[in-house]
Amino acid sequence: MSAVAAPDAAMIPAPRSSGDDAVDVLPALYVSEARQWLLTSTGRIAPDGYSWMQGVHWVAGSGLYEPRRYRSHGPRSFGQTTVFIAQLLSELSPCRPGIEYLMRRTGLTKRAVQSHLQILRETGLLAYIVKGTRQRGGPPQASEFALMLPPEFDAALGIRTAGEGTGRRVTGIAKFGRKLMAKLAAKAARKVRRPRAARSSRTAPKAARKGATEASVTAVSAESRCTPMGGSSSSVSSAGTTSFPPESKLASGGSESLIPEKSKASSRRKLNTVGRRFQLARELTHEMDWLRGCAVSRIAWVARTVADAGWTVTEVKAWLHFRGEAAHVRRGSGLLAVLLANAVTVLDTPAKRAEAVARWRGAQEAARRDRIQQVRAQRERFEGDWEAPSSHVVTRQVAQAFAQVREVANGGRRQDQAPSVGDQCGDPGLNDPQVEQMREQALGELMRGVTDLIDLAVDSMGPEAAERLYGAPLMRRARQLASAAHSSLMTITHR
Repeated sequence: MSAVAAPDAAMIPAPRSSGDDAVDVLPALYVSEARQWLLTSTGRIAPDGYSWMQGVHWVAGSGLYEPRRYRSHGPRSFGQTTVFIAQLLSELSPCRPGIEYLMRRTGLTKRAVQSHLQILRETGLLAYIVKGTRQRGGPPQASEFALMLPPEFDAALGIRTAGEGTGRRVTGIAKFGRKLMAKLAAKAARKVRRPRAARSSRTAPKAARKGATEASVTAVSAESRCTPMGGSSSSVSSAGTTSFPPESKLASGGSESLIPEKSKASSRRKLNTVGRRFQLARELTHEMDWLRGCAVSRIAWVARTVADAGWTVTEVKAWLHFRGEAAHVRRGSGLLAVLLANAVTVLDTPAKRAEAVARWRGAQEAARRDRIQQVRAQRERFEGDWEAPSSHVVTRQVAQAFAQVREVANGGRRQDQAPSVGDQCGDPGLNDPQVEQMREQALGELMRGVTDLIDLAVDSMGPEAAERLYGAPLMRRARQLASAAHSSLMTITHR
């Protein structure tokens, strides 16, 4: 635990009774948990890390911070260690530090680092942009913070701002605050050294003490650093830095580095038996639709035999294809356990597994070609020439009806014969019962979604004569069915 810095009376200007630059005695500095987010914060975003460090030194010397919760472990006030951690955060852009990174740089325990970050949030100097989360199947993500200046800082120094919300900008400063601002600027320009490790850090794990020792030996560069993309408190984040070579090196196309580069292959950690099981289980839950939603740990236990035998996810999918998959899966892990039974015994060599994969891919290619042929045949059926109806009864009735039409059309109608419904429709030789029967047959086909009878009449007699024979409602219904069938075919083709 770091030593507590004594409040500096110069950090809080004395209250004034008159004038535009008068300030009141500031209350205790504390930000509730609900106000520790960027959208709910009352402070303003610091323009840069240097300006933010001025606010950090002001909070450290003012003594206004009063924690509302009792801590049995860790710091209880804004001290030198908190200032040192704030200095580390000011060097990160964006501010997304990992807990492991701060533990190595400060030599503190995980709980102590979290307490100092909580102090910075409770004083209004930090605000959450994104809170760190754990993502299933991937490394945990570290929290991202915004560097903030509390409104008490602006009130104490008489800083005038313009704008609204957290994006307010500084437009001026009162006379009584300029001297104090100069002191804060001098403190912000100096680098704060890491405080001596407290007694609590001596009980830290051996790995944390070793990382702290290495961090103290390593020289700290004054150049700007990118954020160490490590994760949150449960991940191992790297403290790698990005330094930019001078323009002369960039112009010649070469840059020298004092740190030898390590190949990615050598630095990649080799998975043990449990790691291979979880890796295979994670890939199966991502690629198999009926395994999505299952617990990765349970799938790793079910597939432990094939994972220990060195199977890949492709080989497992090939085996499951030839074993057969159920149409409806109620419990994916149980079905997987049944399908993987005796898999290692049957495909006991890499050559057999490779042959199974080749046959599975061949079956997939054959299925793909069959789907293409089906789509092409269906498209040709709807877009090709008209074909006669397949039903023999319908074909015979249509042939008889049109034979009567042609016979009467060639012979003509008698003068003394009264005009019938067929004459009114423009089809001589068809009496009322025949016309009604043909319309009933066409209506029955339309109810089943078949338009063959009306299509035959249109091709033989023409659209106008067919409409006079069957009527406008039946013709309109036939066109609607044909249009719907064409639209569904185009949708299947695009898929």
